[in-house]
Amino acid sequence: MVSEAESMERESVIVVIDGKRSKGMVEPLEWALKHVVRRKNIVIVVGILGDMGKKNATQCFPLNMRFNISGILEKLEFSISSGHAEVKPRDLGEEIERKREQFQAILQPFSKQCKRNEVKLEVKLAAGICPEEITLKEAENANTRWIVLDSHLKKYKMCIYWNVECNVAVMKGKDVATLMPSRALKPDYSPVSSEQADAETWPDDRSLNDQETGNQNVIEEGESSIQQTPRGPSWYPLQFRPGFPREFLFSEIEEITNGFSDIICQEENLKVYEGVLQNTPVIVKSIEDDEQFWSMLTILSRVRHRNIMNIVGYCCTATNRLLISDYPCLYSFAMKLQCDVSAINLSWRARWYTAIEIGGSLRYLHEECPDGPIVHQSVCSSNIVYSHGCSPMLSNFMTAKWYKGDVPFNGNSTGKCPNLEEDKQLYVDIHDYGLFLVELISGKVAGCFPHENEGQSLIDWALPLLKSSSVTQLMDPRLTDKEDDLKVVHCMARAALLCLKNDSGRSISISEVLAVVRGDQRAVLQL
Repeated sequence: MVSEAESMERESVIVVIDGKRSKGMVEPLEWALKHVVRRKNIVIVVGILGDMGKKNATQCFPLNMRFNISGILEKLEFSISSGHAEVKPRDLGEEIERKREQFQAILQPFSKQCKRNEVKLEVKLAAGICPEEITLKEAENANTRWIVLDSHLKKYKMCIYWNVECNVAVMKGKDVATLMPSRALKPDYSPVSSEQADAETWPDDRSLNDQETGNQNVIEEGESSIQQTPRGPSWYPLQFRPGFPREFLFSEIEEITNGFSDIICQEENLKVYEGVLQNTPVIVKSIEDDEQFWSMLTILSRVRHRNIMNIVGYCCTATNRLLISDYPCLYSFAMKLQCDVSAINLSWRARWYTAIEIGGSLRYLHEECPDGPIVHQSVCSSNIVYSHGCSPMLSNFMTAKWYKGDVPFNGNSTGKCPNLEEDKQLYVDIHDYGLFLVELISGKVAGCFPHENEGQSLIDWALPLLKSSSVTQLMDPRLTDKEDDLKVVHCMARAALLCLKNDSGRSISISEVLAVVRGDQRAVLQL
């Protein structure tokens, strides 16, 4: 048996798999054991399951079990989240037993290899918990050298990558992975082949498979395709570099997206692809609605602000309407709030600065655009994104409207929003900004709140507390309270109430709201 102290010293490899898959579930584990696991490492398999028992999970309880595979003591740990207090571990006995048997059968083929190389294998199953949160917690508690992500969980890769210092590999297929080197290393920024990456970046990394065969290359050409995700200066957003935005040829887009091979999401009239341009990650949106495409392009071609996620370029052919933008590599504010590890790192002061910067972007859209006001219409934490080294940025102009000026991009006036009362339309953004302030204060995401609170909206819950000045009951309990912090929280709370409860009969501008957020005493006295 390995002592607890020895376990802490041993390096670990975390393998995160989609436990709901019936086919290909073990591919990440196979890849890890073959390419990156060393002798005497600890392999932690984290299985991400669907909700167990009741739905709408919010409350967690752990259940630890141990079972034996071919003489190796394995640890099977369940972290189950349920929104109903009456759901207890014993009530889930059948489901737990079924999962135990399933994972015992899955791990059986790997037991001999692990035993031969003195590798300790642990399995942790999580239901109702966001994958990045449990992955980051495991990485924090273990001496982690690698994290290997299931291809079905690739949307969490950037959030995980920018919160850890170990290497990250994301599966793309059987024995094919994308490599994201540790940010603690300082490799060349020029593209390298998979063999060069192994020889130069990890000269001492020899997997279990290599130790058994004596092969000098961890990854053989033709067997695995490992790509380095560019870092360092290459992560500076393209939208701020000279020469952008610009028009792209369709052939260029095909090269950027590797033949549109890596689709991130697909919705009605919209497909989103991941790609790389000038060693920088980008996303490519394919928009089927012609009017929506030209409206977005017309608006974004007139916008230039440090807190607005703009386009890198566009491509328009007879059959394709494509917009290219920087990849929000640190994900959205909503995702950060939903992950305890990330949320705790968002201090009250950081949230206050975010409120000021997003408020500044709205003031630019409403009051400073040279061709007339632009209303965003979708201000929320899900549309506030981060890129490495940059401030928070307002993104997603799919529903934005521009209703002054007459300079169409393609000869039609589809970018304008005529015959609308300006103040009423601008108030949509101000109201949404007030809701965003509530998200900042409470740490709760408006879109998820009704599912976790029997249909009650975040506004319905927060507004009475704001009116009664019960701000402490509204504050995110994950953060510690300091006297200076309470001041900025109260500033945000006053501004949120001003946005959400406008019964004065007069129009409120975003500049007035922003003055309250900043704590301008004259603005506060006028409330």
